[in-house]
Parts: sequence; structure tokens; C-alpha cells
Amino acid sequence: MHVFLTGASGYIGSAVLRALIARDHTVTAVLRSDEKAARAREAGATAIVGDLADQELVARLAREADAVVHTASAEDVDPGFIATVLTTLDGTEKPFVHTGGIFTFGASSDITEDAPIAPPALTAWRSANEARVRASTVRTTVVAPGIVHGHGAGIPTMFVPDGEAPVRLVGDGTQRWTTVHVDDLAELYVLAVERGDQDGYLVAASGHNPTVRDLAQAGVDGQPGVGGQADAHAAVVAESVDESRERLGTDFADALLLDQAATGAHARSLGWKPSHPTLVEELRSGYRAD
Repeated sequence: MHVFLTGASGYIGSAVLRALIARDHTVTAVLRSDEKAARAREAGATAIVGDLADQELVARLAREADAVVHTASAEDVDPGFIATVLTTLDGTEKPFVHTGGIFTFGASSDITEDAPIAPPALTAWRSANEARVRASTVRTTVVAPGIVHGHGAGIPTMFVPDGEAPVRLVGDGTQRWTTVHVDDLAELYVLAVERGDQDGYLVAASGHNPTVRDLAQAGVDGQPGVGGQADAHAAVVAESVDESRERLGTDFADALLLDQAATGAHARSLGWKPSHPTLVEELRSGYRAD
């Protein structure tokens, strides 16, 4: 298939690009700079320097492609991009795969595709966009990733000691995070493209739901003796909610303070097979960039 991909230079999008190319799909990507376009070409894409706010460009690429995958989801991008893609694909069999997020479900110990939504302020903007995607007549799938990890990048880098300061928890660290390796996540995007479901909402979660304290301790254990500590366990420091909000910003901290757990059972039932190391395993191995 010929796939129009957004966000091909990003953390998730670059992994999706690699996975699509590995499955012999052809990819056209829109990037904002020559440098980013060059990297996408090196990975095997046809890269165009442009802006996703250019509705004529988006409509043309959607018409020319067999599928659209949107990983560059952002508050200022999505309304116009979604409207253009849905209008262009209406009446066709072409799938549109949109990116959501696990925070949409709020605090929940059993997040499934049918769970009620209760997004924090950080991602409340997603709800109307996802509702529009899901209500359309286009063959849509929304992929909602957990906390993404892999290749020493993403949010989990906050738990990698710098050799000087202690590793700080978010709050007291008892809350659980849903997690998914970026390369496993990319395979789920490819599955969504190839299935081309109508409203095929997919919670992208590996089934590993460690506590924040587990993650912080794994990060310290991966680099024992950091900060001159004789006991690596002493390098993990809890915070009050207010301290986390001051350090990280209220909206970001409140999202990371959510207690969330998911199995990803529905995605697995469709043939998705996450196989990469868990986040705890990666942090214990040092969590370094490739």
C-alpha cells in the first residue's frame, strides 16, 4: 500500500515509518524542514517539505495514497487536518489511522476500548477530535498508546540518573503507568493500516503496568552508585503532589499522577504480539539511546 504518513521524524512516527517500509509498503511523508525530510528519505520514504496546515497539500496526498496515518497529532494541527482527510477519504475504502493517547481514559485500573473517558487538562483537547474521527463514515482507527518507551527516549528518561541529582518520583510513586515499546506500537499501526477497520479503536498497551516507584528504582538500579550514593535505593526521592506540579507543570504532572492499567487484550486478539523488553527491563539495563 501507499501510505501518507505524518510525523515521520518524531519518536512514534519514525518507528511507524520503519515498520511500514519493513512490510513493503511505500510511504510519502510531510516534514517541516529539509533536515527532517533527508532523514525520512534515508529511512525509505518519499519526503515532502511542507506544512500540515496546507489543506490543498494534505488533500492531494490523501487522494494519491491508499491510506493515511497521522502520528503528528497536536492541538493546533488536528482540527484542520482531520477535517481535510475525512472529507477527502469520504466514499472511499481508504483507511485513516489517527493517534490518540491513554491519558484520555483518566484514572482507571482496567482501561479498554469501551471504557469511559475522563481526560486530564493536558489532553482534554483530544476528545472532540477523536469523536469526529470515530463518528465519520471513513474507515477509521484510533490508536491510543500508553507511555511509550524504547531506544532510550521518551518520558521514561526522567528516571535515568544524571550522576548528580536523585531520581525524583511523580508524587509518591504508587500510581501505575500503562506502557508500550515504540517498536511494538509501530507494528500495531501497521496492523491498523492493513485491517482498515471502521472505528477500530485500539488501546496500545503491552500489559505491563509498573508503578512509578518501580520505574524510578529500575532506573537507579541500571546505574548503581549514582550521585555518590553507597546505597542506590537512597537515590529515589518522593515528592508531594504540589512539588511535582511545581517541577513539571500542573497539567503534565496531573497526567503523570493518574493511576492507569491496561492489558491491550483487544489489540492482541487481532494478532498484535508485543515482544520487546518491558520498560522496567530497559531501565535496569541503563536505558541509553541507540
